[in-house]
Amino acid sequence: MSTTLVDDALTTMIAHNISDFRTAVNDSFVPLQVSSDHPDRFRGMIRGAGVDEVHVSDVRATDHVVERTPELIARGDRPHFKVSLMIAGSGLLIQDGREAVLTPGDLAVYDTSRPYTLAFGDDFRTMVVMFPRHLVALPPDMVGQLTAVRISGSEGLGSVVTPYLTQLALNLDQFAGTTGARLAHTALDLVTTLFARELGLDGETADPHRALMQQIRGHIDRNLASGDLGPASIAAAHYISTRHLHGLFQEQATTVSTWIRTRRLEQCRRDLIDPVLANRPVAAIAARWGFVDAAHFSRAFKSAFGVSPSEFRATH
Repeated sequence: MSTTLVDDALTTMIAHNISDFRTAVNDSFVPLQVSSDHPDRFRGMIRGAGVDEVHVSDVRATDHVVERTPELIARGDRPHFKVSLMIAGSGLLIQDGREAVLTPGDLAVYDTSRPYTLAFGDDFRTMVVMFPRHLVALPPDMVGQLTAVRISGSEGLGSVVTPYLTQLALNLDQFAGTTGARLAHTALDLVTTLFARELGLDGETADPHRALMQQIRGHIDRNLASGDLGPASIAAAHYISTRHLHGLFQEQATTVSTWIRTRRLEQCRRDLIDPVLANRPVAAIAARWGFVDAAHFSRAFKSAFGVSPSEFRATH
């Protein structure tokens, strides 16, 4: 029988058989098939904490296989990205026709909206960061180029990101506390930066088309507070026509205005649960990110997140 221990937002689930571990996995992540060639000696534990739609789990177990099947995907769960960091042992990640063998210090990303398989041999320990795809300021199809691609944690930007994620796994009680939202946002910013580096979006040798889009997205993020931010000002800042600008965003299955609104709402959402800004009025937070009409902001926020800004702040 499994045991669940709860300490505020920190949960520890201890499983003494594969059936209980399967339940723990489904409770912690998204619906998955879990099996083992040695169910008689299976042991596992998942320790996790979540804040602001970001969930961090420390997983330790004996050998098993995890599968995200088309049938489970069809249930309609909201798509998430999952970033795994191997801490001990080894694992094999398969998705989108690619395979990545992960050893301690290696990172990899996978997408819950498409089938994947994770196979672990012997005893292992891994850290998993799971978050909705919209929290990354990169189009999902771009991130999709990195699924099941091994990213070394011992060189380049990976050597900067890996220690931070490792410390999160080792200090989940801090992630579950009042500073958890800031830790979560830092983790997402680091992961996004790592993705951009792996995609070659921040180097001089990057594909010009992608580099332009990255520059435009960066420009938008830096100018969200400006009431003049719009297609005309963005196009002028990058010496392109507004028609060309609209075409670039159309290729990403979105529009310029939708992207701006989404980024503004995301920054407002972050501020609303920031303990440092707890006494700042909702209208002031909205204005800080370019929403000059408080009523319009409230409607847009509720449409995006299902609750009003005040309700969101009160429940987080």
